[in-house]
Order: sequence, then structure tokens, then C-alpha cells
Amino acid sequence: MTIRLLIVDDQELIRTGFRLFLQTQSDLDVVGEAADGHEALARAAALRPDVVLMDVRMPRMDGVEATSRLTASEAAPRVLILTTYDLDEYVFGALRAGASGFLLKDASRDRLLEAIRVVHAGEALLSPSITRRLIEDYATRTAPLRPPTRPLAGLTPRERETLLLVARGLSNTEIAEHLVVTEATVKSHVGSVFAKLHLRDRAQAVVFAYENGLVHPGGPG
Repeated sequence: MTIRLLIVDDQELIRTGFRLFLQTQSDLDVVGEAADGHEALARAAALRPDVVLMDVRMPRMDGVEATSRLTASEAAPRVLILTTYDLDEYVFGALRAGASGFLLKDASRDRLLEAIRVVHAGEALLSPSITRRLIEDYATRTAPLRPPTRPLAGLTPRERETLLLVARGLSNTEIAEHLVVTEATVKSHVGSVFAKLHLRDRAQAVVFAYENGLVHPGGPG
């Protein structure tokens, strides 16, 4: 299966560098480029990419606003945020806007490929270590917005426990070890949680858990 990519960055050299490398991969196809958020929306509508590599700081429309509009559209693509800074203040807004993950621009080539494929699969934010750093910083910046919502009542005890572990940044393998079940069982629980709570991926699950007060930094959840 070929993953269709749209590269969005206001620096032409960066777009060119990404495109030249990504096109060497047999399972990736760079279908287009855009220099800002406005152009990204138009190109995405015309080209229907599977994954958008989205810069954050751009003229006219930044990556956060563009991400929000893209993920609200029909057949929304996955959005992988590209940032220069480790914990860029815009990253958190982008995650809440519907981005599926983020990656530093100085990441290795292997990490870039991993991120694209993982985000496309919707199975992880990027990696457990990065997820933990994100949620720790996110939680210290943002107080829970509301008490746990009624949809949680539809989760089984094991599904609720799985959601808490996802929100703490554990991978499927780590969750399986923690719950003493198979990875296939964990994937089933995660899929059920996403379906019941209308979540697209782990990024949204992390935000959902913190915004609804299910977990707190340093706490047991």
C-alpha cells in the first residue's frame, strides 16, 4: 500500500529535501507541496493525501489553523506536525486541533519514516518516550477542562484501564505486559475505546484523558 504525502513548509529547501528523500521509498509517494496553510488546504482538497507533513510557523495561515481545518474535513488526512523546537508552544494547539503526532525537523531519516508510517497506521502518537514528554508538559500547562464525560460509562473496566495506559504514553507492547494479555487483545481494546469515544488515534486519546481529568501529572489516574 502506497502512502500519499503532502509536504507543507514555507521554506522551499526543506520541502525539496523531504521530497527527494521520501520519494526513494517504495511505499511513499509525495503527491504535492504547499508553502503555507492556505495553500495546504487547497492542495489537500485536490490531491487527497493520506498524511500531511505540516510545518507550524508559516505566513498567512499557520500549521495549527490549517490542521484544525484539515482534520474537520471529510476523509481527513493524518497530520504529522514538523517543528524546530522540542516542546514548541504551537505543538499542543496542533494536537488539540486534530494532529496525529509531531516530529522534530532534525530527526533522523529512519525516525521520519517511522513517524510517517506510524501516524498513517494511527497506532501511536510517535513513540512512547515522546508521548510521555508531551503529556507531562501538556498536563502542567492545562488544567482539566471538565469532569469525566458520560461516554466513559460505556467503557468496560479493562477498556478504561487501557485508555489510562495509552494516556500515560505506553506502547501496545508495554500495555500488554502490564495487563498480562496479548498485543492482539490490547489492539482490540484500543480500537473499541476509540470507537466508543469517537477518537481517531492515540493523540486524541491523550488529549481526551487530560482534558477530562482522567489522569494527572505524577498521579495514578
